[in-house]
Amino acid sequence: MNSIVISFLITTFAGLSTMIGVLPVFISNYKEEKIIPAALLFASGVMLTISFLSLIPEGFTLFFQNVLIIPSILFTAIFVVLGIGFSAEISRKIEEKLSFNYLYRLGIIAVIALIFHNIPEGITTFLSSRHDLSLGLTLSLGIALHNIPEGISVAVPIYYATKSRKKAIIFTFISGFSETIGAIIAYLFLAPFITSFILGLILSIAAGIMIHISIYELIPTSFKYQLSMIMLLFFVFGVFIMVLCHFII
Repeated sequence: MNSIVISFLITTFAGLSTMIGVLPVFISNYKEEKIIPAALLFASGVMLTISFLSLIPEGFTLFFQNVLIIPSILFTAIFVVLGIGFSAEISRKIEEKLSFNYLYRLGIIAVIALIFHNIPEGITTFLSSRHDLSLGLTLSLGIALHNIPEGISVAVPIYYATKSRKKAIIFTFISGFSETIGAIIAYLFLAPFITSFILGLILSIAAGIMIHISIYELIPTSFKYQLSMIMLLFFVFGVFIMVLCHFII
């Protein structure tokens, strides 16, 4: 099979694993008051861990390939802050339109954040797979594992805001398929021109967006519900899962 086709398939597999995150909306045995805070705390643990353990270090490493260590630190910090500011502005704009439905607003913000995160992931997975198939497979497996809780962060708030499984599936699909969009962009436009500096910029901004969503959206929203110790452990579980994935994959 053509290496380009295989690279697209690997990237699509990694991205669409996000759809597994839709499964909680089909669980009818648990009440909304339990599923929503547990899912949001789990997703926030995942997003914060991805940001601090993966995106920010990777962004710094990519900058360091172009400039010295101090400018690399500064560039990473600047673009993380820009990501936080961008996410805050998007959140404010969406809140003006959807202030009556905070869960729906949260789901839309999560979709936007994941698109910014998944497009560079798709670019990286596609280019890695074309260069080294085994490297691409390993990378896609790690991405697939952390995409599942990312899907939860979209599907759960969208479903409980709209009571529509169809909308939850569609929005989750959009966030996951953006990884394939990244592969298409890489194939059509970026492969000859992509630089480590640009990838570092995108990853740092994505980290800032995820940090903002976790601290200012997911966690505060979960605290609108009555929390038990078991629910709070979902945050720790999210962190643990991503740390485990980071060291295993």
